[in-house]
Amino acid sequence: MRLFDSKSRLLSVAVGAMGVGFAFEALHALFGLGGHGLDAFTKDGVYTAVELVAVAICATRVLRRRDDRWAWAFMTVGLLAWTGGDLIWTIWLNNVANPPTPSVADGVYLAMYPAVYVAMMLLIRSRLRHASAAQWLDGAVVGLTIAAIGAALIFSTVLGTSKGRFIEVAVDAAYPLGDFALLVFVVVAFSLFGWRPGRLWSLLGAGIVVSALADIIYVYQVAKGTYVAGGVLDTMWPASMSLFALAAWSPARPRVAHPVAASHTIVLTLLAAGGALVLLVVAAFRPVTPLAVGLAAGALVAATARAMFTYLENVRILRRSAHEAVTDGLSGLGNRCRLMADLEAAVSRADHGYASTLVFFDLNGFKRYNDSFGHAAGDSLLARFGAALSAVIEAEGQAYRLGGDEFCVLLEGRFARHHRLLAGAASALTERGSAFTVSASFGVAIVPDEAHSASTALQLADERMYADKARSSRTSRAETRNVLLQLLNERTPDLHEHANGVGELASELARQFSLDSDQRDELQRAAELHDIGKLAIPDEILHKPGPLNDAERQFMRQHTVIGERILNAAPALRPVARIVRATHERWDGTGYPDGLAGPAIPLGARIVAACDAYKAMTTERCYQAARTTPDAIAELQRNAGSQFDPAVIETLCRYLSSRQRPQNQAHPAERQTSRPLPPQRDPSTASEATLTTELCDPRTVGTPQPVSLDQRGRRSATP
Repeated sequence: MRLFDSKSRLLSVAVGAMGVGFAFEALHALFGLGGHGLDAFTKDGVYTAVELVAVAICATRVLRRRDDRWAWAFMTVGLLAWTGGDLIWTIWLNNVANPPTPSVADGVYLAMYPAVYVAMMLLIRSRLRHASAAQWLDGAVVGLTIAAIGAALIFSTVLGTSKGRFIEVAVDAAYPLGDFALLVFVVVAFSLFGWRPGRLWSLLGAGIVVSALADIIYVYQVAKGTYVAGGVLDTMWPASMSLFALAAWSPARPRVAHPVAASHTIVLTLLAAGGALVLLVVAAFRPVTPLAVGLAAGALVAATARAMFTYLENVRILRRSAHEAVTDGLSGLGNRCRLMADLEAAVSRADHGYASTLVFFDLNGFKRYNDSFGHAAGDSLLARFGAALSAVIEAEGQAYRLGGDEFCVLLEGRFARHHRLLAGAASALTERGSAFTVSASFGVAIVPDEAHSASTALQLADERMYADKARSSRTSRAETRNVLLQLLNERTPDLHEHANGVGELASELARQFSLDSDQRDELQRAAELHDIGKLAIPDEILHKPGPLNDAERQFMRQHTVIGERILNAAPALRPVARIVRATHERWDGTGYPDGLAGPAIPLGARIVAACDAYKAMTTERCYQAARTTPDAIAELQRNAGSQFDPAVIETLCRYLSSRQRPQNQAHPAERQTSRPLPPQRDPSTASEATLTTELCDPRTVGTPQPVSLDQRGRRSATP
């Protein structure tokens, strides 16, 4: 660790010389090093040399460094004044039989105090830009108490022994007064730094304390007539000068932009205030100098001000905490606690005939926005929404953010769902861009017409919001579905017709499984769009008259994955995309693309697969004659447990059987077609070993003859 903040070799030599001179003087005073013959040399020469080197080191700091230059300039002036006073005594007054009192030296000595005061203030302001009033008061309490105790112990003795003119008494008293003030400055500075002052302020504080003690002891000894020149006391002033010189070049701690908090500060302040109070109590029973009483009283006044400041600060903290407890930190709106309290108040007002309207909002598309642009952008969007919502309903009620992407407003009076104010509130929670759309679904509950408690009102508004969100989602899915179906129809009309038929049958079958409205809607969309991925299949593969080779077959098997990607582009169709991906999985795990088996296959995909197979078997194709419903049912039942979910097949067959026409009415699939069938092909040329693919994919069929699948997975001609 470097002793001082400089690489100058000359400076190092100066500091070393100063240390050697001080050490020699101290050893001579303590142990008589060099004998009495060196008394004059040590007392005058070495003493003055150490002081002059210390002043030169501080002056060099002013010339070489820009930071805190004015502070160290005043410090140098102060040290030079003290050294000047010593030189006056050494060169002149020591050689006068009766030196005048006070003398010119006293004026030069006393000039040190204001210069050092200014220097310390500049250093404090330089290091602490925003010191709090509490820190200043803590330092003032401790410093005034120390000065009061020192005045009680020392000042009365000085005044009691000082005789003569007022000017003489005043000069004698000025030294301890100046030292007490310096001690107060040191304590205040230490307080402002949280009683962790660092090396610079530790050296400064030590230098001031040593100098003050030396002055006080000197004045006391002079008053008592016990002072002896050249003793240990005389080494304290050079020691103080040396500490100042070291402080000038010590590395300074970084500037503090905010108040420093120290948990033990209040303990020191209380102890100091207690000491001042004890001194005042003692003054009631024993004579104590008025200066000590005044300083102790000042300490108690400062302690009282500190207590008032602490009380006001605590009040502000409590108010801020109470505000933060009911405020959302991101948007500045009320939070859930605030909403529940206001709702309770609204329920209470309802007993007196005042109605309120609660509106619950939930954002649509916010998660995708957050995932696309990051959480910082999402937070910024929520903050904008909060400000916009508050501005829209400011005159009619209060806005809240419950967390995440949920907002609420509580309005005074009754507002219907279609009211323009609610439309404006929903618009305030809407933002669109080239790659995103964030909107809001909402539900309304009126107190007391529809709810008689805060929890009931919130639950009702929440349920209605979800119903609105479901309507919006279904509308969005329907619009996207219509676009995709039209695209499918333009590309391959036969696939479009087949998709509609599968969708209708899957919707009917969904009712047999007691699926809710959203699940039925998702299933029907998946059934209608399960072949949407074939839009990406080239025509030469999609319409190939013969069997597919291995590469073409693998490409064709990607159509479910492609379909999933297409549907995932529309957030409202993502649940549908998951079903479409799995429509060619098999119950026994040999399907594609993921090889799912059994219940791991989504129920919707199992239903679509069965309905797709039935429609394929009962539809007349150019490569295959349509089967009758009983034949199709028998084929489905034979493959239940291997290709299809047995429970789905059982339900589908029961439904198909229940809607069979009377025997005297021919089923459309039983009518003969007038279209010529293609030439017969050898069944061994078929390229797929799954029923659904063979029946639905003309490119993988090698013969128009009906085929079946035995339990071992081998194809066999149907008799």
